Amino acid sequence: MSRRVKRPLQKSRIQKSNGPAGERFRDDRPKGKPTRPGAKFGSKPGGSRPAASKPGFSRPGTERSLATKSFPDVDVRPAPKPDAPPLPTKVQTVTVTADENGMRVDRFLEARFPGLSFSHIQRIVRKGELRVNGKRADSKDRLEEGQNVRIPPLKLDAPKGPNSELSEAQQKTRDALKAMTLYEDADVLVLNKPAGLAVQGGSGMTRHVDQMLEVLRDSKGQRPRLVHRLDRETSGCLLVAKTRFAASALTGSFRHRSARKIYWALVAGVPKPKQGRISTFLAKEEREDDSVMVIAEHGDEGASHAVTYYAVVETSAQKLAWVSLKPVTGRTHQLRAHMAHIDHAIVGDPKYFNKENWELPGGLQNRLHLLARRIVIPHPRGGFIDATAPLPPHMQQSWNLLGLEADRFDPIENAPEE
Repeated sequence: MSRRVKRPLQKSRIQKSNGPAGERFRDDRPKGKPTRPGAKFGSKPGGSRPAASKPGFSRPGTERSLATKSFPDVDVRPAPKPDAPPLPTKVQTVTVTADENGMRVDRFLEARFPGLSFSHIQRIVRKGELRVNGKRADSKDRLEEGQNVRIPPLKLDAPKGPNSELSEAQQKTRDALKAMTLYEDADVLVLNKPAGLAVQGGSGMTRHVDQMLEVLRDSKGQRPRLVHRLDRETSGCLLVAKTRFAASALTGSFRHRSARKIYWALVAGVPKPKQGRISTFLAKEEREDDSVMVIAEHGDEGASHAVTYYAVVETSAQKLAWVSLKPVTGRTHQLRAHMAHIDHAIVGDPKYFNKENWELPGGLQNRLHLLARRIVIPHPRGGFIDATAPLPPHMQQSWNLLGLEADRFDPIENAPEE
């Protein structure tokens, strides 16, 4: 479920308090250095919602309350699209402009030559036909103003407009994307990504969201762009920009931390305290057959600061807990590594589950129990996008077996934003 809301998404005004349980969370962490893992950021709310709840997060997890509200319509007009330049029929060298500074190689080609297929871009990059300052480049490399890009002769694929004839496989892909759609307008698409579907391609990957978006290329040759990522086994809200204008605006919102995200997870044991802040440094560690994020020290090579707020929503005895998570930063595998770090790993996590002699309760599937539940982000043309994803089938099964109620009050909405 999703909605477009034209209302300010302000940061919470955190008040220090020594009052009783039920008051707003206290921002009592020390300044200037990370706090200890699991540091408590507030006391458990009472049975009713606090009177001064945070604007923009009106009770995640209860679609009924969202549906009863009315919001003003927001005019959405697509930006005018310039005519596409002709494709080069021979080798040419172009210079990266100031407006193109920082663009990925593949996005640079898409912007310069609308209608160029994703597969064609990947092929010329893989074969080394495209060069940056005389050197081979990867499609994910970032360009800098003034660099010279050698572009080989290009072949334009026929644009796949809304009325274009699609193959049977392409139509199935379009239908699959439509079934995943939580919200859509002229600029933005929010998908409910299922668990097991990769966001981008990798070694041996034949089907992924980025490749599927190719069938949504418009009559001008412009295709939707990913704005952020989710792990392959994580389900839930995935934001996609349908225009270059929207991609720039939404990427800026993530960069400036204007996006608000809430995740749900089922973890082993019950975290204590039940509401807390995890602040560590994370760094990638390459292993023989894989790579994982490990806890690092400030100053270590490749170490980045990562902050996560968590709140226990409901428990099943003392063996399992439904935890709501709000990441402040967006590091790779941040939530999975942080929950494992405080000894409450996410159920079904093949990389980070580290509980010895722990048995999965009967009836629960051994799959990652992590959902990108909700995203609230400024819309590129005003107002806000607010999308909520339902529990995926394997998590819904676990909630039913454990007697967890998905419409319970979620205390994470009162956590700070930094």
